Amino acid sequence: MQHIRTEDIIIIDIETVSEKPVFSELEDYWQQLWQGKVEKQLPADVTASDFYEQRAGVMAEFSKIVCISMGYFMKEPQLRMRIKSFYGHDEKIILTNFLETMLKIEGRNNKWCFAGHNIKEFDIPFICRRLLINRIPIPRFLDFQNMKPWETNLVDTFQYWRFGDYKNFTSLKLLAAALDVPSPKDDIDGSMVGKVYWQENDLERIKIYCQKDVATVGNIFLRLKGKGLVHPDDIEYVK
Repeated sequence: MQHIRTEDIIIIDIETVSEKPVFSELEDYWQQLWQGKVEKQLPADVTASDFYEQRAGVMAEFSKIVCISMGYFMKEPQLRMRIKSFYGHDEKIILTNFLETMLKIEGRNNKWCFAGHNIKEFDIPFICRRLLINRIPIPRFLDFQNMKPWETNLVDTFQYWRFGDYKNFTSLKLLAAALDVPSPKDDIDGSMVGKVYWQENDLERIKIYCQKDVATVGNIFLRLKGKGLVHPDDIEYVK
């Protein structure tokens, strides 16, 4: 962690929802595929239909990305953070705009690396799967399957906090509290994103929630490096 320059990290977070609002709107074939996917995971007294609303949003074959937020640090002269989001109903446009921005960043700084909370096991694999589903080639900087472990450009605060203890799971909210990093007291959490999207059609609310997670991860990164935090007034949200 100490060898990574603050100005080299690109913090990312994604928000995902199920492809359909309810199980009954899936085509029959996809209902069968869902049942086959989850039959060994179903809790007692929970139907495959009910489980769809609970879990489909985090399974890449049955869901889509509705927001990708990214943030980075600037020194001018005090440390600041800038956060931008790509969000909407058209996942292919979101992914394309995100990749175009990352290619521009790589053109200016080839030492950058991704940062986030649990991005190694969730955000990055999810993005890659959805790229292939949308018939978009996976760029070199996301093709971690063909990299050696020391070549992957990832700073995962979730993995870092484990310190090799793979039984340990720590949420972003808990880690922020443990490290005394201010965490936004939002009116939604990750489990509510699908409802906010399908029932309230409030993409703006989802975007704000995603951006606040990026800001929290940025300050956790600074705390882990023993540095001071970025004040909320020094965080710029780019439209």
